[in-house]
Amino acid sequence: MRKIRVLIADDHSIVREGLRQLVNSQPDMEVVAEAEDGREALRLAKSIGPDVALIDIAMPQLSGIEVVRLLKETTPETRVVVLSMHKKEAYVHEVLSCGALGYVLKASPSNEVVDAIRAAHRSEYYLSSKIQADVVDTYLRIGERRVGERTYDLLSEREQQVFRLVVEGHSSREIGDLLCISPKTVEKHRSNIMKKLDLYDLPGMVKYAVKIGLIDPEL
Repeated sequence: MRKIRVLIADDHSIVREGLRQLVNSQPDMEVVAEAEDGREALRLAKSIGPDVALIDIAMPQLSGIEVVRLLKETTPETRVVVLSMHKKEAYVHEVLSCGALGYVLKASPSNEVVDAIRAAHRSEYYLSSKIQADVVDTYLRIGERRVGERTYDLLSEREQQVFRLVVEGHSSREIGDLLCISPKTVEKHRSNIMKKLDLYDLPGMVKYAVKIGLIDPEL
């Protein structure tokens, strides 16, 4: 029987080692490549064409979300499972909307990782059992209606990046440095964001971010 060929991408070597041992211990799957950042993961996926890519959501070079989106465009035959620390609805929705089939929390038992790989290989969705039931319900049952109502999805990828950094408390200069754009361009994006979301000031942006689950009000 042909084994499920798995690519592992995580910037921590000890995590990759643990995942490699877990995957290789299964009779029906094997690790064929490992990457320590997003760009390397994308390059390896294009050259090797694994059946399933196990991607950490937070990596240098390219984030897991960006890798998922690009894999969907360039290597659609590779199914993607994302590993994440986040249970918030916004993260789950964004990852699945970009094309991933699996979303597994890092705090989950190891069997969920291999179950997610098998499900993705069958082109089936898999969500970690610790993700709140209302998140699952929102995406799988009424997700499309909610997507239509959520104006946040009208923002471009760059505008969403700027929005997240603004509500996290970064200045325009800091955001410009992080995204390699000028502070003036940041301010232009911020103005467009506020128009699209019908917001008028920073407190309104923060309140909106809390409402859709982008930031935790307790932090």
